[in-house]
Amino acid sequence: MKGLIQNVFSYFDLRLKLSEMAQFAKKKKVPEHKHSIWYYFGGICIFLFVLQVITGVLLLLYYTPSVDSAYESIHFIMSQVKFGWLIRSVHSWSANILIGVIFIHMFSTLFLKAYRPPREITWITGFFLLLVFLAFGFSGYLLPWNELSFFATKVGTDIVGIFPLVGESIKTFILGGPTVSGATLSRFFWLHVAVLPLFAVIIMAIHVLLVQILGMSKPISLPDSEVKEVPFFPNFILKDSLGWILILALIGVLCVFFPWEIGQKADPFAPTPLGIKPEWYFLFMFTTLKLIPSHVLFLEGEMLALFGFIIGGIVLMIIPFLDRNATREKRSPVFSLLGLIVLLYIIVLTALSYLHPKL
Repeated sequence: MKGLIQNVFSYFDLRLKLSEMAQFAKKKKVPEHKHSIWYYFGGICIFLFVLQVITGVLLLLYYTPSVDSAYESIHFIMSQVKFGWLIRSVHSWSANILIGVIFIHMFSTLFLKAYRPPREITWITGFFLLLVFLAFGFSGYLLPWNELSFFATKVGTDIVGIFPLVGESIKTFILGGPTVSGATLSRFFWLHVAVLPLFAVIIMAIHVLLVQILGMSKPISLPDSEVKEVPFFPNFILKDSLGWILILALIGVLCVFFPWEIGQKADPFAPTPLGIKPEWYFLFMFTTLKLIPSHVLFLEGEMLALFGFIIGGIVLMIIPFLDRNATREKRSPVFSLLGLIVLLYIIVLTALSYLHPKL
């Protein structure tokens, strides 16, 4: 048996250079210090993405992307397929946790100035990964074709139509017509299971490759005496794996005590129910649009807010090129304060939406 294992390993080692990769992992060092905990959120993101792919493939075995069958197929998965309720709950909960972890990973990177040269492209690929996973959440939200997802999608795409000149054209392109319909469901399905996964894998591969080439950034605020290096394997990997296990345990608890609901089937002819809101990661934008006055000076309030979000996103993407102090390995309190304000804004507006259901 031992000889068989060695022969199999030798076969793949000759073709995949497994020994060289193992040597690289043993020689690779990662910095360890009092802020090291934030390093592990990147690995948790990858783990959750893999979990999304596995559960998504299993759901595809039974899901039917049509107006007449989408809701019924989800109902069948939840009630008739063995452990179907668990697979769907894991998929839904892990999707929400994944976006939350990406936000944590992004802001921890920002506060630790890990975007400074030569890691600008690493930051930009991470920013695009955030956009891709937000698109994952938006497109996947409609697939169950229940009342909440239908009208939340309608509200979300109506906001896109506010843009001057091109808004209605973009909205029609997204929906496949003037309103949410079977064409929208079909487009969102293929976006969710084909287009976005392709983009996610490509961008994530570039992001991980850059991290491996450039290594992990050491915080500017820490002197070299407080930073030591530990082997990537097995020290860092074992701690990273512990994070995966803890996240998996959390998802298991949530699935058992809070299984994902089916809701009522969408009725396109019904009036929009009161209190319809998007998922939590869009709530700060939704609440902003609700609170902003209808007109600010000579501009429409909603349009002004949308342009503000776009400009804010662009600034966030190019922050490695704006923060000149970080480029010179110096502290940059201005950008740290700006990041803190944005983080508090997101938290407060999201909490406000939950505390005041009428918003």
